[in-house]
Amino acid sequence: MRIVSLLPAATEIVAALGLTDSLVGVSHECDYPPEVNAKPRVTHCEVYGKGLPSAAVDQWVNQSLSANNALYSLDTNLLRELEPDVIVTQRLCDVCAIDYASVVTIANSLPKKPKIVNLGPSSLADILSDIRCVGEALGVVERAETVVEVLAKRINAVKRAATKATSRPRCFLMEWIDPPFCAGHWNPELVELAGGVDPLGKKWIPSTRVSWEQINDAKPEIVVLACCGYEVIRTTSDLPIVEGNPVWESLPAVRHNRIYVVNGSAYFSRPGPRVVDSLEILAEIIHPEIFSGCFPGRGVVRIDQLNGALVA
Repeated sequence: MRIVSLLPAATEIVAALGLTDSLVGVSHECDYPPEVNAKPRVTHCEVYGKGLPSAAVDQWVNQSLSANNALYSLDTNLLRELEPDVIVTQRLCDVCAIDYASVVTIANSLPKKPKIVNLGPSSLADILSDIRCVGEALGVVERAETVVEVLAKRINAVKRAATKATSRPRCFLMEWIDPPFCAGHWNPELVELAGGVDPLGKKWIPSTRVSWEQINDAKPEIVVLACCGYEVIRTTSDLPIVEGNPVWESLPAVRHNRIYVVNGSAYFSRPGPRVVDSLEILAEIIHPEIFSGCFPGRGVVRIDQLNGALVA
């Protein structure tokens, strides 16, 4: 079977099912597991990797969508050469990957029409269902069920341990800094499962822009900067933006040095197997008295507002 994946989460699902070698093409953003970096790239984004300021990226996205311009392009000639049997894509978010209608149109133009597997998760349960869906489409139903069972056990372990907490801190999961966006879809749910409450998050629906007045009114005790598509180093470069806002210093999270930067690209933005890593990251951040040291090696960074140092 020849598989093309058009988004990082799908690539990770295919890999978790033991079919990395069957991937003949991936998106420009697919980078995990590391061996997929050698695969042909079938998508392109005009601003990807150009290091634009966050505000400029947001402006480009809004202008492109308003003008009905595609954010991503698909290399039709390469796709034709790859002759995929299956294309795994999504119709959840036009900002996250090439739009579904374009994929269908191009796939139908190929000499051998591939099967299209659509992923559209809004919740944690949806993500697990998507793994089963991909497993069924690729003929590895039992493998998919095993992957889901292992992930479900990890989720339940966090849920059970979080019930021991004596408080549920207000944890603002920030999905974009300039302009500020709250988290959406599965991410506020992860905060809840980890023993916190996201006062601004929009559970099971897309993330939305929020004002600094709303952030101030929410009085978050913890702030987790999980910028969509950004690794830790890229997100930390935007810290002067939040630190320069008059509201920032008044937040309880800032006063008590509970500001964290996480790898949004690898974890929180990807509705695949590593979404459970995201849950475990949040659990350790929100309730270190219960989870401290349980989940090492995920690159979480705490920002010490007193001296500007980065504390791992």
